Amino acid sequence: MFQQIIALLIILFFLVRLFWQRKNKQVSRTEFFFWLIFWFLVALVIIFIKKIDILVAGLGFSATGIDVLLYLSVAALFYLIFRLRLKLEKIDREITKIVREIAVKK
Repeated sequence: MFQQIIALLIILFFLVRLFWQRKNKQVSRTEFFFWLIFWFLVALVIIFIKKIDILVAGLGFSATGIDVLLYLSVAALFYLIFRLRLKLEKIDREITKIVREIAVKK
């Protein structure tokens, strides 16, 4: 229970920062709503972690619910890194193309 309270306080800190950044127009509206929903979902997972343990055990996993969520989050992070790398390579190709066109014109 103590760990859940600490985790919820950390989430509350992130939510306060998120609202502050939105007020100062440091994040777009879409980004704001994405992170707002994300942090609320994380808070719900923390609040209902015991029920998630029961669900995971019912699905046949030998690990606890938090372990399964950790494995899923690591997989999601690797996927996001992969997507980010693809996007960076696309930007790199576009910059190279623009620089070549500028060099040819000069």
